[in-house]
Amino acid sequence: MTSTSPEPSPPLLKHGQGFGPRSDTIVDMEANAGRSEARSQSNLDHEYSIPSTVKFTWLGTYFLLSLLLTIYNKLVLGVLKFPWLLTFLHTSISALGTYGMLHMGYFKLSRLGRRENLALVAFSALFTANIALSNLSLAMVSVPFYQTMRMLCPIFTLLIFRAWYGRTYSTLTYMSLVPLIIGATMTTAGEMKFSDAGFLLTIMGVIFAALKTIVTNRFMTGSLALPPVEFLIRMSPMAAAQALVCAFATGEVDGFLKTITDSEMSRFALFASLLGNGCLAFLLNISSFNTNKLAGALTMTVCGNLKQCLTVLLGIFVFNVEVDLLKGAGMAITMLGAAVYSKAELDNKKRQNGGYKKVPQ
Repeated sequence: MTSTSPEPSPPLLKHGQGFGPRSDTIVDMEANAGRSEARSQSNLDHEYSIPSTVKFTWLGTYFLLSLLLTIYNKLVLGVLKFPWLLTFLHTSISALGTYGMLHMGYFKLSRLGRRENLALVAFSALFTANIALSNLSLAMVSVPFYQTMRMLCPIFTLLIFRAWYGRTYSTLTYMSLVPLIIGATMTTAGEMKFSDAGFLLTIMGVIFAALKTIVTNRFMTGSLALPPVEFLIRMSPMAAAQALVCAFATGEVDGFLKTITDSEMSRFALFASLLGNGCLAFLLNISSFNTNKLAGALTMTVCGNLKQCLTVLLGIFVFNVEVDLLKGAGMAITMLGAAVYSKAELDNKKRQNGGYKKVPQ
């Protein structure tokens, strides 16, 4: 196996120091500790400073919540086909939940300057654009083609890291992505239908998804080093407002009101099911941001591929999905790729920690 020398942890922005030092950041001890930790690890990638037990615990929690919400969303969207309003629900409850945690003293807000706040607004726009591209492209291509293209997200994550941050990985890490992508593609195989515009929008959606994952990680591990819960409370209200605007623009609000009026389902049952869905999304958001910070952006995109296979596997028992030999072999190959990737990450961790002093967590 060919190894590479440890790469420095890159700043949030290229050719600069990320968000520069601020004179007005007197606040939260937890936030300041996070920033001090980020600065002290200038020559050690953040995810390799995290104990493996902590990383795998958060990954397991993220997987469980993600699978549960995927099934829950499928049930909700089967009755209420309003994806923008569902996004508004998720981000609104996340905003309310983190606001409640703030007032109960679970964390305190840092005082950010105008530059940092503008960066958060830009990220919320990226978040909304990613959803918009997904919805638009899915309407112009077949579901199997859409899922297959989304399997390429780890590749684009690697390319962005190399092109923008100059970061490299071990040969085993690169090799592990081959079975991960091929296996996941086999699992989601089906009729490939797409238009030229649909193909371009799908590719753009994949790039935006990879970029969103990387930028999220840099907000929490770069020079700004926002704690995950604080990042969530700052991003959620803006994303909720943008999703609501899109819901009005696409006619989803009128369609939802009409569906509620015509539906025979009791209002209480509908409210309870939507509230449960939003609360689960809130827990998943907290888990997702923490996992992204601790495990790294590339690992998050790899988890996305693995989750697709586990969703199909779970669908066999929940929705009586029929799985042929091709899909079964694809799931096995994906699991093998995930095992190789885990081995590569453990080797990378040992190599980097062998060259630099470990920072206490």
